[in-house]
Amino acid sequence: MTSAPFDLRRIGDGLSFAAALDEVAAALEAGTAAVISAPPGTGKTTLVPPLLASHGPGRVIVTQPRRVAARAAARRLAQLDGSALGARVGFTVRGERAVSGDTRVEFVTAGVLLRRLLQDPGLDGVDAVVLDEVHERALETDLLIGLLGEVCELRDDLTLVAMSATLDAERIAAVIGNDDAPAPIVAHTVPAHPLTERWAPSPVPRLDERGVTWGFLDHVARTAASAARDLVRDDPAADALVFAPGAREVAEIARRLRSDAPGFDVRELHGQIPAAEQDAVIRGRAGSETPRIIVTTSLAESSLTVPGVRLVVDSGLSRFPQRDATRGMSGLVTAGAARSSAVQRAGRATRQGPGTVVRCLDERTFAATPAQPAPEIATADLADAALLLACWGAPGGTGLRLIDPLPTDALAEAQTVLHDLGATDADGRATAEGRALARIPVDPRLARALVEGAGAVGARVAAEVVALLGGDLRVPDADVAAAIVALRHGRGPDARRWSQEVRRLQRFAPPTPRSTPDPTPPSSSPAVGHIDDAGLVIALAFPARVARRVERASDGATFLLASGTRAGVRGPLADSAWLAVADVARAAGRAAGGTGAVIRAAAAITEAQAERAAGHLITDRLEAEFANGRITARRERRIGAIVRSSVPLRPSAEEGRDAVRRALLAQGLGMFAWSEAADQLRRRLALLHHALGSPWPDVSDAALTAALDDWLGPEIDALATGTPTARIDLAPALRRLLPWPAAAEFDALVPERLEVPSGSRIRIAYPPHDDPAARPVVAVKLQECFGWAETPRLAGERVPVLFHLLSPAGRPLAVTDDLASFWSGPYAQVRAEMRGRYPKHPWPEDPWQAAPTRHTKNRAARD
Repeated sequence: MTSAPFDLRRIGDGLSFAAALDEVAAALEAGTAAVISAPPGTGKTTLVPPLLASHGPGRVIVTQPRRVAARAAARRLAQLDGSALGARVGFTVRGERAVSGDTRVEFVTAGVLLRRLLQDPGLDGVDAVVLDEVHERALETDLLIGLLGEVCELRDDLTLVAMSATLDAERIAAVIGNDDAPAPIVAHTVPAHPLTERWAPSPVPRLDERGVTWGFLDHVARTAASAARDLVRDDPAADALVFAPGAREVAEIARRLRSDAPGFDVRELHGQIPAAEQDAVIRGRAGSETPRIIVTTSLAESSLTVPGVRLVVDSGLSRFPQRDATRGMSGLVTAGAARSSAVQRAGRATRQGPGTVVRCLDERTFAATPAQPAPEIATADLADAALLLACWGAPGGTGLRLIDPLPTDALAEAQTVLHDLGATDADGRATAEGRALARIPVDPRLARALVEGAGAVGARVAAEVVALLGGDLRVPDADVAAAIVALRHGRGPDARRWSQEVRRLQRFAPPTPRSTPDPTPPSSSPAVGHIDDAGLVIALAFPARVARRVERASDGATFLLASGTRAGVRGPLADSAWLAVADVARAAGRAAGGTGAVIRAAAAITEAQAERAAGHLITDRLEAEFANGRITARRERRIGAIVRSSVPLRPSAEEGRDAVRRALLAQGLGMFAWSEAADQLRRRLALLHHALGSPWPDVSDAALTAALDDWLGPEIDALATGTPTARIDLAPALRRLLPWPAAAEFDALVPERLEVPSGSRIRIAYPPHDDPAARPVVAVKLQECFGWAETPRLAGERVPVLFHLLSPAGRPLAVTDDLASFWSGPYAQVRAEMRGRYPKHPWPEDPWQAAPTRHTKNRAARD
């Protein structure tokens, strides 16, 4: 490597962050980690890497969350340095690389560095790593923080810098610092230029069940055209920047603007356009050139700086990955952008002077959006992340210092996927097969499809399918096979980019007679494979998503996936009996067919192909069911949730018992009609359990269903042989739970009736079994309690009886669980009121000493 230093003065000319370089250098003199926070466009991405390279002979690696940002940052620094791209400054992204032995600063995507770490954990020859745009909380960047923290513990000469436009600096500093102290923070601020904020809410909804509405895109385009015309009247050198949620919306808005805004150079900026077109947008324009309206995605929030922008038109929408744990689906979701993202977008208008932002929503909707976007680690599918961590030797992130831990449920689901792929062992450690899959830069399920599919259908078809599914390409009518045919014969940028990825992926395919990489493009190769095999490749990647049609309608069909999810599809695929589904997402409307989900990418397969790919999901067993008081049984052959055949059979006794147990666990004890005797016995047992504990059994629903065989065995046998539930008496079953020899005291501890001083035996109303705070109740006429000085207690004197004292006519007079206090207090008022109403009945002044009166009428209180 050349030792010539970078000319920081020349590179930093006109960049405000140049004033902070001394502070950065001082922070790194004190240690090997630092956190840098500075607004977009100030020059931190351009200046910090050459500063670090000037302090040592090794390479400086700078990560970016997107390929376009890595390429653009490298080109800009090389231009300012006056060197050729790939010489002193280079980049490496998926499918493209420009570096040499003299490269001092290398810009890469976070995914590239993650896989490089697996091959070279010590990062030999690297002096520093800069993690840029940390505030975006991309999953791969979060993982890098944890992995690089371990590398820094082994290499005290490796410098780690985290940079962002808006950053929770203290939190990040605590994570990348050492145990003794957090990393130092360098915060650079610049004077804010005035920002004019305008609101332009749409007269039509922004979103419906199918996504962003065409009417809203019309509104954004009209708003942008009008605002841009006003802008250039005042400042002909200014450009406008329009934010849309995704590439499809970018294209649609740009198409409308080319019609609605003549006199403007309408450009698109997103990750799917060719690099040359991206560079042309980022370079800006001369003052004599046509004013521009640039339509972009969140890519331009902070990753890229577009010069000359003085107007931002913000759709207020964002697209981000979202995992649906209930349906086992993951995909991109469009929703309102977080307020922090909106601030970032608006700031692009004031980087060089006063600017204007027009938000295509109202202030109330804006205020209701989240303050910050959720970190990707909390919402994304974690299969790839879990495999990388397993290969690193930290399954599930164990021992790593991460900003946020991996969510438990999503991690468990990802680890199950990896285990089913054979990528990890029972302890979560990476297997040899898992390490091989991790070397392929795609999702591990797609990597498995590439490896196994190459042997089954040939490397070309396998690579074509994986390149399509792993890229950002749309699949019209959800038909993967048709999309591949179109790409084979395409001449546009999408087809060229796909062809390049196909050739790259073929190099990862195992060496088989059918997998020799073809140097010719897919569209011109005479041996492109059979496109009918595309479904098998998808099924190998996602065996739980093989699907069978269960309903056909005039405008679509409903399919049942092996995972149990139902989803709708329209178009030619609706005629297929079986599908291999690559992408299914939550949705409503006609396309979903009332299922709540829609298939977005799939290919037709045969039943034999479904069995081949999902062989581990095939079951052939007898299924017995207890329903409506009857046992039924069928022998069912399934692929997951898909029933392929079902034949009625007569169940054996054990199969019947198992069916009854499953029904009880699913439906609970409410499937029985509880007799009064059984209910009272359960209440009495519950009172003893709550008051005395062991050995008296827990008779809650959960406890009883967990110990069915301990108390309900004979009744389960009876039900399994056809006895109706209505004829099952649970009282004898509950008595089997009585502990011996303590059971001999049961009736004394919790008697069915309580003998009162009058001699009557009054039934005790025990509280519900699930209400431990309630008291046993005795409703009795007051005169029958004369002579009782204290309240009687049950359960070994632990639980006082709650008395509902009644008048001679059986009407309520008082409620008490303390007779002594009642006699000495409230009784006097009751006596005064009742003496005149019931003069024939005794109302003594000292009832605790008086003889009780037994009533022969109104025996309901006793019975």
